[in-house]
Amino acid sequence: MAVSPELEGLRRIAPSRFVSFAFPNPFLGHASNPYGGGDDGDAGECVRVAVLDSPLPAPPVPATAAMLVPSGRHRDWIFSTRAGHLHLLLSATRFSRLILVGPELSAPSPRVVSCARRRPDPDPDPAHARLLPLLLALCPVAAFRGNAVPDVPLLTFQDDLLRLAPIEFVAGPVVGEMVVEDVAVDCSPSRPAELRRRLRFKRMPCLVQTQVRLRQSHASPSLSLEALEGSSGELLQPEVGGPLAQPYLQAMVAGLAVTAPSIEKSIQSGARPRCLCAGVGGGSLLMSLRVGLQFDVLGIEADGVVLDVARSHFGLVEDEFLRVHVGDAIQTIEGFAAGQGEPGMNFSAVMVDLDSSDAMCGVSAPPLEMARGSVLLSVRTILDHHGLLILNVIPPPADKTFYKAVTDLLRQFFSELYEIDVGNGENFVLVATVSPVETTATGDPGQFLTDLRNSAGDFLERIRKI
Repeated sequence: MAVSPELEGLRRIAPSRFVSFAFPNPFLGHASNPYGGGDDGDAGECVRVAVLDSPLPAPPVPATAAMLVPSGRHRDWIFSTRAGHLHLLLSATRFSRLILVGPELSAPSPRVVSCARRRPDPDPDPAHARLLPLLLALCPVAAFRGNAVPDVPLLTFQDDLLRLAPIEFVAGPVVGEMVVEDVAVDCSPSRPAELRRRLRFKRMPCLVQTQVRLRQSHASPSLSLEALEGSSGELLQPEVGGPLAQPYLQAMVAGLAVTAPSIEKSIQSGARPRCLCAGVGGGSLLMSLRVGLQFDVLGIEADGVVLDVARSHFGLVEDEFLRVHVGDAIQTIEGFAAGQGEPGMNFSAVMVDLDSSDAMCGVSAPPLEMARGSVLLSVRTILDHHGLLILNVIPPPADKTFYKAVTDLLRQFFSELYEIDVGNGENFVLVATVSPVETTATGDPGQFLTDLRNSAGDFLERIRKI
């Protein structure tokens, strides 16, 4: 039987190579079929097989792993795009190749996906046994060194979702395709499940750009997981100005505690502290600063469609103390530093929540353009004497030196540097000060710190000087 050159090439690892093809369904008619749920994504006669090689150098004996796409989620960009596939591969650091197996993208998918709760993997796994001949055939030749038969584990995808319901797909001129979706999130064991609305971009589907809690509209008296079933989004409304749903945003807000006394003094004098937010997303950070902390907020977002989505789905409301502009945030900062803004435009804080646009490097933040000396000098220029740069950092999986390089550069332009480990294995928040800080969040509490704690929770206790 003739084999296509593309599949023949899989005998060797080729960095970043991506191949997908249809293959006769090995589960068809078998009790181990994970996709036999009719409109829940029945795989039918064929399954989709996608193979991705790591961009990192492969060892002499490269390891291969496989993953079954969760039932009903085969159209989710996490599993249907190269960018999502790459994130899954880089998350499993010891493998040079990851094989995804699931229904073809043309297979039906339910409007509301019921996501499996976390459970121990079955042992032995009959689905793994049905797949094993295919998986071994897709291993590179080098994996059979010394006539050994390689182990190809079947990985399990786990997240905190109980249910997922896409609300709207739109496309913007800068970020491309994006999806607004309502989800039920498993918050156990500390809290009951929550309904949330979130925004994701296709170019980086594993990164949740915005997430807000939902409340029931007056038309429905109770809040439950079933609220997702009969709603296309109109019965659920975002909570605005309350505690932030995303831990890394809580940590960014907590960074304001580093100069809380000066911010408190400004508020008591009747002057609202000003914050520039580079990156708006759904606007939850901006609304928290405006409503919860009484800041005067300016948001800069590269894509106007993202702002439209923030207004229509996430509760972003502009007024005299919350303004948003469409533009390049870094260029805007440089323009302000060059005197192109309002006379005397200084900020108490600049918060940067920008991710890299290069999805092929995996999820990372901020973009490399932000880590330039000229940009950091511009940031310092537009901050007041007690100002802060608060930076969300996600070190790229393939670059172990990135985080140290960012911190070393910040030390060249700012007086002191603080760190908050978000604790999710990805995000760190760096807080850089224009001037030395004499007191921190452990000083005398004021109303500002009280309000800050309501927004940021216990992240105030995680601030440490580095």
